[in-house]
Amino acid sequence: MNIAVVGTGYVGLVTGACIADSGNDVTCVDIDQRKIDQLNAGGIPIYEPGLAELVEHNTQAKRLHFTTDLAAAVGAAKLIFLAVGTPSSQDGSADLSSLFGVVDDMAEHLPTGAIVVTKSTVPVGTNWEIGQRLEKRTGRACDVASNPEFLKEGAAIEDFMKPDRVVVGVRRPEVAEVLRELYAPFLRTEKPILVMSPESAEMTKYVANALLSTKISFINEVANVCERMRADINDVRRGIGHDSRIGFAFLFPGVGYGGSCFPKDVRAMGSMARAAGVDPRILDAVDAVNTRQKSVLPEKIEKHFSGQFAGRTIAVWGLAFKPRTDDIREAPALVLIDRLLAGGAKLQVHDPEAMENVRRIYGNKLTYCDHPYGALEGAELLAIMTEWKEFLQPDFARMQKLMKSPVIFDGRNLYNPAQMKAAGFAYDSIGRTRV
Repeated sequence: MNIAVVGTGYVGLVTGACIADSGNDVTCVDIDQRKIDQLNAGGIPIYEPGLAELVEHNTQAKRLHFTTDLAAAVGAAKLIFLAVGTPSSQDGSADLSSLFGVVDDMAEHLPTGAIVVTKSTVPVGTNWEIGQRLEKRTGRACDVASNPEFLKEGAAIEDFMKPDRVVVGVRRPEVAEVLRELYAPFLRTEKPILVMSPESAEMTKYVANALLSTKISFINEVANVCERMRADINDVRRGIGHDSRIGFAFLFPGVGYGGSCFPKDVRAMGSMARAAGVDPRILDAVDAVNTRQKSVLPEKIEKHFSGQFAGRTIAVWGLAFKPRTDDIREAPALVLIDRLLAGGAKLQVHDPEAMENVRRIYGNKLTYCDHPYGALEGAELLAIMTEWKEFLQPDFARMQKLMKSPVIFDGRNLYNPAQMKAAGFAYDSIGRTRV
């Protein structure tokens, strides 16, 4: 099947590479010539485990192609996936200008019988609007389907290749059958393809992300209460997680969620609710709690130093919003960095993948260390912001020798407080008593 994927960001590139890997001929399109040149030269603009190898394999097999020529890619395609960014506007609503711009530009090149498939996360009613715009410009009814993605950064290839479900929103059963054929190689373990209206599919994506965000904000708020009342959030988490109605997923306290999806999707769903005349109290609270949580660790560190950061050397482990990605969009580490820099602190930072993205923002304001221990030299405090595996079992004796003061503020609860005390560290974490 000939397929075009418009947009070579995180969703578009993963979608294109995975679909090509099942034998389809896929052309990925982007307006960014630099990015297309990089992909054609064998480079990858983002870090995602396994993606570079998958792109290389399918490019060499001549099943995966990259171009800036929208007309050529769309004109030869049976399916056109839209994977264009929908960032937040100032009021929290999704900005659809880039998406609609692509729709308008490709209309005159759209073959009769081609199906447009929206992968971008879009407000309810967007697929209907896309259909109206295409019909106005082509003079014929066009099939537009919703096919939201449920990819976790750091595990996106696995999620696409082995989904727990595929959701498609269609107007006609014939369109569902084409998508069923496309996804059949990925559903061989009897996972379902769920067919519904485009409106229901659009809403499903927002509800999934909003509910997962709610679990994170809930456990973070509970952690803050536990800390004030000398309860241990890890004990509490285990106490509730074994309840089959609750489970353990997304119930790990920390410094708040970030990334390209949860923050903007919670706000966009709230904006949709307000537009529909519904007061989104829970959604607003989820967003507010998460924003507040990003300041918890900076405030702890500020209290530790009695508000005097000037001239102090502080190490930061972890810059990406989560491990196994280089994505720093709305990362809690950036909130910490801004707060400490404003107070005059000297920051020595390390992250396995995200340092170049951080360097583009902060330049020489930070000291970038290629090794986690390098960030500790002369540091009066270590702040842990991302739970990379390499941080899980460090050499604590070596850390003590490198640091000026053996103090750790752990935003991801990686270590056991009693063990840290025995090892000679002052240790503070989230939702547990400081030792």
